[in-house]
Amino acid sequence: LWKGSPSAVATVPDARKGEKLILITEASGATRADFLAFAKAHGAMDLMVPAEVRVVPKVPVLGSGKLDFAGVTRMVRGEEELKVKAA
Repeated sequence: LWKGSPSAVATVPDARKGEKLILITEASGATRADFLAFAKAHGAMDLMVPAEVRVVPKVPVLGSGKLDFAGVTRMVRGEEELKVKAA
């Protein structure tokens, strides 16, 4: 969908569903609507589509160049905590 732009998914707790998926990407202008249209065109169910798509300046990677899944989770959950504190 967003070729050449690193993307990753992490979960955050959700009071209603238990957890929700959050996708982060470096693709400027990326939206959930774009992802949803792409997913439906390829036969994905709504359950497989992240609740949010967030554009970030840099997706966390390890020194080896592989995705840093722990870093992705920290980034997503840290932003979620900021939302809660601001509310």
